[in-house]
Amino acid sequence: MDVSKHEVPPDQLRWRCDPAQFDFDCTADLAPLHEFIGQDRAIRAIEFGLSMQHDGFNIFLSGLTGTGKTSVARTYIRKLISEREARGESYRVSDWCYIYNFVQTDRPRMVELSRGKGREFRDDIAGLLQHLKKDLTRAFSTDEYKDERKALIEEGQTRQQEMFTRLRTAAQKKGFLIQMTQVGAALVPLKNGKALSQDEFLALDVKERNAIERTRNGLRKGLEELFEESQDIERVTTEKVQESDRKVAEFTVSRSYDTLERKYVGSTDIVQFLKELKAYTLDRADSFKGPQEEKPESFLSIASEGARPGDVFLPFQVNVFVDNGATQGPPIVVETNPNYVNLFGKVERRFVLGGYISDHTMLKPGALHLANGGYLLLSAVDVLSNPAVWPALKRALKTRELGIEEPFEQMGLIAPQGLRPLPAPVDVKVILIGDSNLYHLLSAYDEDFWEIFKVKADFDYEVSRTPENTLAYAAFIAGCCKDCELRHFDRTGVARVVEYASRMVSDQRKLSSRFAFIKELIEEAEYWARKEGAALVNGTHVQKAIEERRFRHNLSDIRLRDMIADGTILIDTEGEVVGQVNGLSVYSLGDIMFGKPSRITCRTFLGKDGVINIERESNLSGSSHDKGVLIMGGYLGWKYAQDAPLSLSATLCFEQSYGGVDGDSASCAELYVLLSSLAEAPLRQDVAVTGSVNQRGEVQPIGGVNQKIEGFYQICLAKGLTGTQGVMIPRRNLQNLSLREEVVEAVRAGRFHVYAVDSVDEGLELLCGVPAGRKRKDGCYPARSLNGRVVSRLETMAGRLKEFQSAGFEAHQSSAGCTGTCGAAER
Repeated sequence: MDVSKHEVPPDQLRWRCDPAQFDFDCTADLAPLHEFIGQDRAIRAIEFGLSMQHDGFNIFLSGLTGTGKTSVARTYIRKLISEREARGESYRVSDWCYIYNFVQTDRPRMVELSRGKGREFRDDIAGLLQHLKKDLTRAFSTDEYKDERKALIEEGQTRQQEMFTRLRTAAQKKGFLIQMTQVGAALVPLKNGKALSQDEFLALDVKERNAIERTRNGLRKGLEELFEESQDIERVTTEKVQESDRKVAEFTVSRSYDTLERKYVGSTDIVQFLKELKAYTLDRADSFKGPQEEKPESFLSIASEGARPGDVFLPFQVNVFVDNGATQGPPIVVETNPNYVNLFGKVERRFVLGGYISDHTMLKPGALHLANGGYLLLSAVDVLSNPAVWPALKRALKTRELGIEEPFEQMGLIAPQGLRPLPAPVDVKVILIGDSNLYHLLSAYDEDFWEIFKVKADFDYEVSRTPENTLAYAAFIAGCCKDCELRHFDRTGVARVVEYASRMVSDQRKLSSRFAFIKELIEEAEYWARKEGAALVNGTHVQKAIEERRFRHNLSDIRLRDMIADGTILIDTEGEVVGQVNGLSVYSLGDIMFGKPSRITCRTFLGKDGVINIERESNLSGSSHDKGVLIMGGYLGWKYAQDAPLSLSATLCFEQSYGGVDGDSASCAELYVLLSSLAEAPLRQDVAVTGSVNQRGEVQPIGGVNQKIEGFYQICLAKGLTGTQGVMIPRRNLQNLSLREEVVEAVRAGRFHVYAVDSVDEGLELLCGVPAGRKRKDGCYPARSLNGRVVSRLETMAGRLKEFQSAGFEAHQSSAGCTGTCGAAER
């Protein structure tokens, strides 16, 4: 058989970027790239989502890592801001402050001020406190105030003294003396003008003692009335003093408060706060009279007031919660660790007297607060992996308000008693960054997702290999060299980077748009150029970077190659064997992908079990591989069982496979070994096979074609190249070829071969060296063709199976007859 018609020419094994197409000497001659290559769909979606001001039009950036999702989002946010400012539109960016709540002390209030006014408001209130302390201290220190206060106090004391004197005189007339003791006033009986001791009192006769007690009880009632009236006088005196203090304080502070109220007349909340603060000041005027006598305070009193110990001036403290004074335009916040506290803020506490206390000055903002009025970028995986974050984020976006809550409570745990700040309004555009799988899962299983993330921006991982995009790649390299202060690339270096970008997507017509990985290659290539002392990075340096990266990661590849070379894993690369072929598989270990051959065998025998997948029976087969085996059964029935049913049993096995098999790229190889076993036609062991098959016998494209070819080439190289070895691939995979240079050179030298086929029959002819055969008009295949030999073997097996079944039935009947006769004889 002439197999040269299936051989792929060396020039088709990889796409080469011609350095001559570039009209520059090095990337220093190019302007750095400021646009993004090939992401028109995503960019249009981002522009739409950013421009929509209605509820729910938040954006989900979907795509693989390294496609520039975050960079594109930042760039177009800034672009939109610049365009709106150029049109004279303005963003509402505010400062937010937490202030004391006089009605509910455990629920601080939030007030909104224009940009940069938060610190000014805080300083105004702090300045107000200093003025009040100075002015009130001065007002309460005047002689006029002291004289008035003294007169009020003396008036009350005089009335109390007069009342006490009258009672003392009345008691003396009735033979009693009023003495003040530690427990209060005491009535002591007198005899001959001398106070009786306890012993002298008890020495009196009973009648005299009873008379004294009756008189004492009457006087005690008057004494109690005296103390009640004295307390009333003291209360009235205190009220007069307080009223006097209030009048003095109101006269003193009104001017300061009126000035601030006029300044903040545009904010109803602040004006109301100033009125309440003024009332608080008048009620606490004593606190401004100078050094006060320290009173012991219990923890209960501190906790009940919600204030710091002894800090009566706490209401004068303003917490500038969000300060946008230094922000240019709306805030753009990227939260790299979106846990509950970082995203929604927290309430700090201080440990005092065996417990925790907090106030409104201990409230700290989260990323949502900081991004209020602007944009917030989050990683979807991080948001979903942090407990309680996703439900809280959805709630904030749906209700458009955000409070500070305890994360312990969100997780069902008991949190220390703390503040419950009133929620603040939220107006923020959230941009969630994730991949397509996560987007589809959220769309399918979270009913709220569609309501709050109505815009999807899908980033493609590949772009068309057009001259414009190729030149844009060169401009991207120029930008990387400029931004990272790297040596520039010459034309050969740029061409090699572009070739690598094509290999990344395994498509000669495409280039990768995962520029993060391209940038890594640029940096690594520049390292080797710098180490060599070259002025420019050329193609050799880029190739060196690629090879060194593969060397750093391919230890597992080397270990498997050594096991095949020393015979631990059985792989033949020469000769012919019936029912055996080298299939190709790809190992993906995260940081590296490589291909390796696997021996696939088949054994056929009489029976009706059909094709038995040993991998499936041992639970080592994935669903895609199972589907491939079933499709193969469909092809057998379509091709060979049109006139009679299939009567065979066959077992398929991946030899020395212990880690599981998935994918349908081995279905061609499995079909070849099955037909080889049926036709008893040996298969070439020097040609490895990959490709999937459909029920019409067409060979379909598969993934990882480059790694599979290179993997078998390395095995053949280790065991010795014979000049006949090669790999057979689907012809539809030709556009995906981007083989390493050493493989291409081996093919060019005739030491290795790559074959491409379209159908199962073409593959059989190449592997067996025998024509597959086509059906004649009589519906039969040529007897010596592969298909003819398969049909003949199937007919033979069917006949033998029928004979066996008939013989078994007759033997069964004979046995049944013997049993009946013997039974009759016995009877």
